[in-house]
Amino acid sequence: MDTNVINLILRAPAANDSGFSERAYPAIHPSASQLTNEQNLLSVSVSDLSKGLMQAEAARVQRGEIGRPTWQVMGNRLRAHVVPLLGAVQAQAFATADAQRLIDHLGEQGFTSTTIAQYLVLLRKVVTHGVNIGVLRNAPAFPKVKVRSQPRGSFSVAEYRAVVAAARRLRGQSHPVLDQLATGERFWIARELLVMPEELPWLIRWMVNTFVRPSDIKLMKHKHIEIVRGKHVYLRMNLPETKRHSQPIVSLRPAVRVYECLLDRRREQGSGGPEDYIFMPQLKNREHALAVLNFLFHWALEVTALEKGPLGQSRTLYCLRHTAITLRLLYGQGIDMLTLARNARTSVNMVERFYASVLNGEMNVGLLQSRRGRAS
Repeated sequence: MDTNVINLILRAPAANDSGFSERAYPAIHPSASQLTNEQNLLSVSVSDLSKGLMQAEAARVQRGEIGRPTWQVMGNRLRAHVVPLLGAVQAQAFATADAQRLIDHLGEQGFTSTTIAQYLVLLRKVVTHGVNIGVLRNAPAFPKVKVRSQPRGSFSVAEYRAVVAAARRLRGQSHPVLDQLATGERFWIARELLVMPEELPWLIRWMVNTFVRPSDIKLMKHKHIEIVRGKHVYLRMNLPETKRHSQPIVSLRPAVRVYECLLDRRREQGSGGPEDYIFMPQLKNREHALAVLNFLFHWALEVTALEKGPLGQSRTLYCLRHTAITLRLLYGQGIDMLTLARNARTSVNMVERFYASVLNGEMNVGLLQSRRGRAS
């Protein structure tokens, strides 16, 4: 999910009962069987098709075919750019030029080719919905967008250590934004949260040693974590399903020490129970908790002048996951792509495209020049 969409997410209706579809997107236009004359067909706009698509997709959420976060992102993107730009276009008059208008608009807004391509997929779904309900005979051709995959800005070992050290130095200090707020002036983060918490250094180390996504952080509770001590010491994490992945994640050994320190501190504070969240447990709105953590993490990046990656990418908490996978590829002895991908809840293709793409031969020159020992 891109940062622009995260900022636009609104509270969506719960998808846990039979009235979900109707409450989420009530019928805004007669069904295709009721469109009996040319005048009715001509009155259907792209905005109408968008609302009809969201109602159909809400039914898919109810059936468990897609996740509610996916449905939310679709709605946010439609409201943010598709409907404001193309909503008034008559459905039967929709043409290739309209799709190109969206591409040009998103390009002017600074969106990447990957995000623009995702918007085009969504617009095509809107038009296809019109075909499915009989408003359109067929869908026009869509322009192609050449997608250039750009990996997120993972951290080198030295950069990672610098960010952790900065977060430690800042613990207990007030964020500079507090000095800019007038008396009584409100900010999107409560004043008491604009202080660097002691848990941020733990969070940074946790993510680099567990491979988790930021979306896992907001849902993770103590009941999901098990410390395993045997030949190897690690955390077994049975996390809620994300992006259609539900397998347990195995951490690296340093994550055990991080978790033990954090858990001891939580118990001193009177929490740390199975149903308590691991990070920012005092915030029940977990989207807000994740946003606050990202804001504070960016503060540590500003202090270390590491806000941008090597290719100019803006860094976020997600870069810590990329760092975890990249460092395993670089320093893990004999680790294979499939094992790493399964443990990180992703695919080998994604590892190759977005994680391994930043590596080069010289980084592992010793491995390249190694020789098998002679058989005894």
